[in-house]
Amino acid sequence: MELHETKNEETIVLLAGLDLGESDTEESMEELRELAHTAGATVAGVITQKRPSPEPATCVGSGCLNDMAEFCRNNDVNLIIFDRELSPVQMRNIEEATDVRTIDRTMLILDIFAGRARSNEGKLQVELAQLRYMLPRLTGKGIAMSRLGGGIGTRGPGESKLETDRRHIHRRIDALKEKLDEVAKQRGRQRERRKRDGIITVAIVGYTNAGKSTLLNALTDAGVLSEDMLFATLDPTARALELPSGSSVMLVDTVGFIRRLPHHLIEAFKSTLEEAVQADIILNVCDSSSPSFRDHLRITNELLADLGVENKPIITVMNKIDAADKDAVLGIDGVRISAKNREGFDALLSAIEEALPVKKVRTCLLFPFSDIGASALVRENGTIFSEEYTADGLQMDCLIDSITAERLKKYYLQ
Repeated sequence: MELHETKNEETIVLLAGLDLGESDTEESMEELRELAHTAGATVAGVITQKRPSPEPATCVGSGCLNDMAEFCRNNDVNLIIFDRELSPVQMRNIEEATDVRTIDRTMLILDIFAGRARSNEGKLQVELAQLRYMLPRLTGKGIAMSRLGGGIGTRGPGESKLETDRRHIHRRIDALKEKLDEVAKQRGRQRERRKRDGIITVAIVGYTNAGKSTLLNALTDAGVLSEDMLFATLDPTARALELPSGSSVMLVDTVGFIRRLPHHLIEAFKSTLEEAVQADIILNVCDSSSPSFRDHLRITNELLADLGVENKPIITVMNKIDAADKDAVLGIDGVRISAKNREGFDALLSAIEEALPVKKVRTCLLFPFSDIGASALVRENGTIFSEEYTADGLQMDCLIDSITAERLKKYYLQ
């Protein structure tokens, strides 16, 4: 067990995990420590137990459970956080054995999301995820139900609803889904408007704390909250970016990914994550200074695949290159930048330009009456802003791709 000096903080935690022979146990526990720190807790100790499989009743064995109970008594621990999802039975049994409130990794992440959501959509999404997760865990008394009283794992708009009966919670879930469906429709209409107007979207995705918001701020002066902390930004932010060629794209920041991102959150944040799915180009931003950057890239790519992102240009962006081990990043096919120091931006912007889909141009065309049938190409392949019949023929103000523009160049209005 790894011990640390505790401070006079309200929440003093013991982190617990299982080593099932997986290669990322140590990294996952370190990530759990960062999550606990992000939630405002002081980590008093870390304990892991090697087992072939979780104990069905208590996750860990009885000996480990006794060690945890003794450590909690001796170090004023008032919260245990497990680095895996616990069943309601496991959670209740651990609390009874240790007399300490217990939450799991998913509840911790939900708590952080609840504290970070700023937009109405973000708050609705968090509440929905919390209710869906807590619904099967509403049985029991004592410590299990006292989690409604406050502290890490209890924050967010959903907490007051947890005291009501299941039927009311089901009604609330249905109401939230309706509201989020409407938000999703609005977001869809915005995307359709962007497409009609020929706006290219570039989604910034990546592991949490990779520097996505810092990059957005550096490129567009967006003023988005940027902290050295997990999940510093939840709500998507879109800003226009002018490329060296003079064309513009819309940069969209998205919520950070994490290993074993709870499916409750993937489901609840679907409308937000659809910004990545619907984008024309994806920037996969990675913290190249992290010893686990290869895992981070793999996890992000796997989550993108789960979201159905296919046949889209994905640009790997190795951020924080100024602090990276240069030998470690050898062989990684990607753009090297430092968003903080604004280094490598020329190469990044060039990579974005090279990945642009067929360029679209806005132009005015005049089709004489004798050849008015050629205007069908505009109707099939472009966006028409206005059209009118004049004495000389059909005049169109439209947005068309460069290939169509080349075919119709003789109709350009001089």
